[in-house]
Amino acid sequence: MAQTEDNSSGRSANTDVNLIPFIDLMSVLITFLLITAVWTQVSMIQLGSSIYGKKTSDQITPPPPIADIPLRLDVKESGFRLVVGPDKYTFDKRGGEWVTSELTERLAVVRQMYPDKSDATVTVDNEVPYEKMILGMDALLGGGFSSISIATVEAE
Repeated sequence: MAQTEDNSSGRSANTDVNLIPFIDLMSVLITFLLITAVWTQVSMIQLGSSIYGKKTSDQITPPPPIADIPLRLDVKESGFRLVVGPDKYTFDKRGGEWVTSELTERLAVVRQMYPDKSDATVTVDNEVPYEKMILGMDALLGGGFSSISIATVEAE
């Protein structure tokens, strides 16, 4: 309770200060503080860390494995294009239908050539339906490439 002096009669008047809006404001601020604290921890994850674990000083750095060759599947209006290092393979649509049998066979050959390779990148044109991207990702998963990432298409 706060007391103020009334100038007209010379008496002091009791007034109550409403603390509910202040408590509401503090609860909202605490909520935002807790939420942002979680996101600052997530942003501190090391994105460039090695998939082989942390390196100690007594370990000898092995030569890069041959599995580091880039593997990219481009999903285009005309069909699929598989890029394995410098080699490019095109799998056009037949009769307007997307055919993945030849793509799956080529992915099996690539898997035999690079047995340690497990990652692949998928790029999709803007005009291609979402279902066709999933069709390409399913072909990659069926070929044994489990680490699939999606990339944006660069202008050619």
